[in-house]
Amino acid sequence: MDPILAGFIGYLLVVIVVGFITFRMTKTLADYLLAGRKLGAWVVAFSERASGESAWLLIGLPGLALVSGFSAIWSAIGCAVGIFASWTLVARRLRVQTERLGALTLPDYFEARFKDASHLLRIVSMAVIVFFFTFYVSAQFLAAGKVLNATFGLAPIHGMLIGAVIIIFYTIMGGFFAVAWTDLVQGILMAGAMILLPLVAWIELGGIAGIAERIGDIDPNLLLATGGQTGRPLIMGLIIGSLGIGLGYVGQPHLLTRFMAIRNPNDIRKGTMIAMSWVVVTFWGAVLVGIAGLAHFGAEGLTDPEHVMPQMATLFLPAGIAGIVISAAIAAMMSTADSQLLVATSALSEDIYHQLINKDAPQKRLLAISRIGTVLIGVIAFVLALGVKERVFWFVLYAWSGLGAAFGPGIVLSLWWKRTTKWGVFWGMVIGSVTTVVWHNVPVLKGLVYELVPAFVFAFAAVVVGSLLTEPPAEVDISD
Repeated sequence: MDPILAGFIGYLLVVIVVGFITFRMTKTLADYLLAGRKLGAWVVAFSERASGESAWLLIGLPGLALVSGFSAIWSAIGCAVGIFASWTLVARRLRVQTERLGALTLPDYFEARFKDASHLLRIVSMAVIVFFFTFYVSAQFLAAGKVLNATFGLAPIHGMLIGAVIIIFYTIMGGFFAVAWTDLVQGILMAGAMILLPLVAWIELGGIAGIAERIGDIDPNLLLATGGQTGRPLIMGLIIGSLGIGLGYVGQPHLLTRFMAIRNPNDIRKGTMIAMSWVVVTFWGAVLVGIAGLAHFGAEGLTDPEHVMPQMATLFLPAGIAGIVISAAIAAMMSTADSQLLVATSALSEDIYHQLINKDAPQKRLLAISRIGTVLIGVIAFVLALGVKERVFWFVLYAWSGLGAAFGPGIVLSLWWKRTTKWGVFWGMVIGSVTTVVWHNVPVLKGLVYELVPAFVFAFAAVVVGSLLTEPPAEVDISD
């Protein structure tokens, strides 16, 4: 057997086995959606990070660096700042508040926090989650097709189908337990790949001096963090737009559920240190892979720049190790897609059926509905991915913006500002979502700055103004 294929199959067998093992651990809806709040700091930190970065980290970011050179580092910096803010501003308080309120999902939290008997916040947040997560999961299936196409020559649709079937299988088997423990394996694999591959590739290409010489011959501007840009394009498009990616972390439901699932709020500090260590290794490594690819292939040496990571792995690593490293890209896709499937599923099983239709539903029925919902949303996302023509990087950023802008301001303010009201959060969700969709689809606006920046700012202002213009809420304890 081809050593690359053997390494890849070995990885797939591991995640399938995890699905079978965790099936026996999943007995209630709380187990399926939050692993019963029984996860330790290491599992939560790796799960949050592996889920947070998706295929864009190992596929999209190296592709961006291949095209734009060292200016891609701004995206990495923006993400690192956003991740730190999420762990320090949101994690502990959200963990404490959701347990205090008995909330299993983000819509649960909003409804309980604001005593919303009308279910308005639940319905709106559920709609936002299902809409944007369907795009997000589609991007992960698209990435699977690209990786398997670049590595094994499979038709993209066949690669997408393989990735989709495996993810859906182990997610419906073990729910959050399966997702979290496979994330631990996947997070370790991703970090290892982003240490080994850039190290070997840079040595083979002559180190810093050799790579700088090669890239300088292509375009000296690619060696600059500014990319040779000046004025408004530099400030608005590159720096603010790239740093703005970090704003989305405080509003991603699939990441917030990790904070809700940690066993003890006191584990948050340890989790923060683990997560940030992972960030330094993987983000810098992903940029360096793209830079090495730029030096080797040139700016236009690949038909699809997002093939650079698997191509570099097959060129510079022994075949068996290359198979494992390439599996890291699949791991990145899986670790995000499974988490997003779970969150979207929770909107159907917990937020619609359990809370709005049948509050007395038995746990077995709720589990069955959750598993059916996982399959349904997975199939819809797969069909949507068939028609995608954008690169993974930009497709992910669209969904990232919608979720981050819709939920981020409301989450942060509801955890830290007692004056936040139901109507403030409602208008924040609406304006954040609508701004993302409009800004993304109007070329003049999209060319100014990444849509998350204006969407987040407008949504934050909407929460504040909407709260100040409506009746103050009853006294609420938001301490941690």
